[in-house]
Amino acid sequence: MTEACIVGWAHGKFGKLDEPDVESLIGTVAGAAIADAGIAPSEIDGVFVSLFNNGFANQDFPSSLAMQLLPELRFKPATRYENACASGSAAVHGARDFLAAGRGKFALVIGAEKMTSTPNARVGDILLNAAYRAEEGEIPAGFAGVFGQIADRYFQRYGDQSDALAAIAAKNHKNGVANPYAQMRRDLGFDFCRNVSDKNPYVAAPLKRTDCSLVSDGAAAMILTDEDTARAMNKAIRFRAAVHVNDYLPISRRDIIAFEGAQEAWKRALSAANLKLGDLSFVESHDCFTVAELIEYEAMGLTEPGQGKRAILEGWTQKDGKLPVNPSGGLKAKGHPIGATGVSMHVITAMQLAGEAGEMQLPRADVAGIFNMGGAAVANYVSILERLR
Repeated sequence: MTEACIVGWAHGKFGKLDEPDVESLIGTVAGAAIADAGIAPSEIDGVFVSLFNNGFANQDFPSSLAMQLLPELRFKPATRYENACASGSAAVHGARDFLAAGRGKFALVIGAEKMTSTPNARVGDILLNAAYRAEEGEIPAGFAGVFGQIADRYFQRYGDQSDALAAIAAKNHKNGVANPYAQMRRDLGFDFCRNVSDKNPYVAAPLKRTDCSLVSDGAAAMILTDEDTARAMNKAIRFRAAVHVNDYLPISRRDIIAFEGAQEAWKRALSAANLKLGDLSFVESHDCFTVAELIEYEAMGLTEPGQGKRAILEGWTQKDGKLPVNPSGGLKAKGHPIGATGVSMHVITAMQLAGEAGEMQLPRADVAGIFNMGGAAVANYVSILERLR
């Protein structure tokens, strides 16, 4: 069996957008991704749509929305995928399975979310649907409160990590300046991110506003095909591995600051790819909150448990470090439209590997890792991509 390859993509701007709904957001990327692959809409054999929604909009059945804009997709199979903040990677896996089963030649993957039309208080409550409501539904400050508790537990076990969290935020905001799709393109600096102020208050102590990803609208899309077909196309980014691991939903059932599901996903993906972490050129990792990126350093094996701070404070994860993490600016600067995030991470990584990342481009981009998670390290997806042509 040949592996799936990404052969075309499109990425819209993230932020508070004029597009009124998910349908219009899908319209900004679906046709553009098909055109980028150099194929006709009629050649698409299956459509895979990522949307979390869960209350952001009344329209909660998006799988056929692309057909309004591209009538050639009528009568093609189309499915909505949802796995919390990892919905985008779930759609990617659905498309890969479709191709591996021989059910089609080209798959269109779309991720989209419209969040900013929802009042902030309601946003927090909606996002708590990605937690275990029976035990975690009354945590103050919504999902930020969940990660505030995770950060507090990490601090209790390993000491105050405020400098490390501020350094992660500052790194990602600095990187985001070069990302034309990012919601926030401002280098905030370490001091601003480190200190509590009127513009940077606590959201869920010890997490401040600069520790939390943004409420965003946005969409991204890509075309997948089999490796044999991809070899004849203009560009091809190959999946060297793609792993999905789920863990218990309740925080009470696991050591929440260990991100054990993420550890297992990384272990399996690197093994499947026959690589070591040090072989990767860079990683795009799920920094929904700065403490998540900190723990993810440990989960991927970059440092020992409790030593994640070394990776950021000693510069390992900077663009010029030994393993750049989130050269795009991550969710922290780019924004986090839930359904679009996993697709965006794959598209941004493919851009780097193809040498099409513009100002974001790293000098070395040969093989890369992606970590996208749903909930608090519940749905864990790791992809390893490399350039085929």
